[in-house]
Amino acid sequence: MTRILHLSDTHVSASGTDMDGVDAVAALEGILRDARHVPGLDAVVVSGDIADDGSAAGCRAVLERVGAFAAERGIPHLYSTGNHDARGPFREVLGSGHRDADGSDRGRLLDPDSDLCAAVSFLGDLRVITLDSLVPGQTHGFLDEHQLASLAAELATPTRDGTVLVLHHPPLHVASLPYVAGVVLRNISALGRVVRGSDVRAVLTGHLHFQVSGFLAGIPVWVTPGIVTRIDTTAPPHLVRGVLGAGATVVDLADPASPTFHVISARDPRAGEQVYLYDPVSGEDSLEPL
Repeated sequence: MTRILHLSDTHVSASGTDMDGVDAVAALEGILRDARHVPGLDAVVVSGDIADDGSAAGCRAVLERVGAFAAERGIPHLYSTGNHDARGPFREVLGSGHRDADGSDRGRLLDPDSDLCAAVSFLGDLRVITLDSLVPGQTHGFLDEHQLASLAAELATPTRDGTVLVLHHPPLHVASLPYVAGVVLRNISALGRVVRGSDVRAVLTGHLHFQVSGFLAGIPVWVTPGIVTRIDTTAPPHLVRGVLGAGATVVDLADPASPTFHVISARDPRAGEQVYLYDPVSGEDSLEPL
């Protein structure tokens, strides 16, 4: 069995807070503190929006804390880019995005001639591929034809325990929340064509700040809740309500009933406290009563 602690959306800036003034460092430290008793972890994965401001300082703050957690357990830690990240600072601090327990770079770039932050490494016989769905200046994600071709070439050789894909933008739509269609991966069907019939066992994503699951070409897709804030989907469906309360996922890959996804939440006396409420169509804060 392979067990992964899946984090996402740390949103740590150079100052330590996110754009809404939330103490992102404290949120990350809180979930890592409460995850310390999770047994048998083989890796930590952080699926994007590492740095809220795209800064090297933000990336470094996350690396220090996640790296220390991983080093204590002797396990690797892997990172992918999100829409808030910037490729230059990401590469400067995180390299390929695949780090060993001792901090050394263990990843092989999916395309060494590209500036994309996409890489591959192995957890035993399980292959983990991080993809780069970042579109600078945009909230949605996209995988260009060149990256998809590189992924197809890598998947052409199956591995004994299969493959896990990690990217920031979910290749999913959520029918009950229409605004989600504008922020997820833009070319879902193109990725589906590449992974169909491959050895991919799970696709791990973030970005939405709430947990949800679905399928892509018959493969389970999981969206883990955010670290810095959680989107409260009990709000009216035309509004987006962000609240405090860091969450993460324990992903188990074992036969025969795998993968399984188990959400854990940081203990926080302020969990559920509203941070923002806005209308994604107008982009304005909502004045509706709660």
